[in-house]
Amino acid sequence: MFNNILGNDRNKKILEKAVELRKTSHSYIFSGAEGIGKKLIAKGFSKKILCLDDKKDECNCKSCIEFDSDNNPDFQLIESEDGKIKIEKIRQMQRKVAEKPIISKNKVYIINDADTMTTEAQNCLLKTLEEPPEYITIILVCSNDGNLLSTIKSRCTRIQFEPISNNEIKHYIEQQGQQISDNIVELSQGSIGKAIHLNEKKEIYENIEKILLNMQTKDLIDIVQMSEIIYKSKEEINSILEYINVLLLKLSKQNIKYIKCIETVEETKRRLKANSNYDMCIDYMIFTMWQNLMRK
Repeated sequence: MFNNILGNDRNKKILEKAVELRKTSHSYIFSGAEGIGKKLIAKGFSKKILCLDDKKDECNCKSCIEFDSDNNPDFQLIESEDGKIKIEKIRQMQRKVAEKPIISKNKVYIINDADTMTTEAQNCLLKTLEEPPEYITIILVCSNDGNLLSTIKSRCTRIQFEPISNNEIKHYIEQQGQQISDNIVELSQGSIGKAIHLNEKKEIYENIEKILLNMQTKDLIDIVQMSEIIYKSKEEINSILEYINVLLLKLSKQNIKYIKCIETVEETKRRLKANSNYDMCIDYMIFTMWQNLMRK
């Protein structure tokens, strides 16, 4: 059911047992950090609920074949548009919910990024959660269930997903024939999706490491020139600043001056959040860090 999906073994066993005993709930909330496999597990769970031969792990029943080709009429994945799920999407889903299954005995709907539903959309969904047809399972996948109405949460079986261990992430990346540094694994914070993204841009992060390691030995002009990659990576800046903090924390064990640099990075985050000029924020960070480290 969950082949090749890393982590959260306890949750997988709970879901497998629910299918085996035919005691699945009508509604679930899968919550946890982004990129830890919640949607993949939700899809594997959905496929098994819809399967016409639930005794087999590798099944070639009509439902499973249609599911694998994204053509199963008894399954729908609802995604956000422009960062929101509006009421019309939920109304469209409800019209389909009222129709009985075509292939399977059940129907499954996954609402991905469910925490982006507007209040109106959530109130609309509530009507279905209060009186679901017997053949329906709805899975809300989210990274911040605090954005869901308490009335929604009280009607769902809640399953919390945990970050994936650093060892599992490193092993998975290496199995794909790639190398990943321990620092990037740490920065991924248990998210395999984030680890993959960061590793695709590892040239940026390797350069940042060189910048920090050279700050005490090179003059400011050289450091600014080396930092050109930061100025050009505006879309990646949040991860870059977190990576700098990861490195600074490790370097501070050798030299206490690096602790002061962490304060500078945090101030840079605040300035960027306040929509200060991007290049000026990076200027401030590089100059202040260099100044702190060069002080005797």
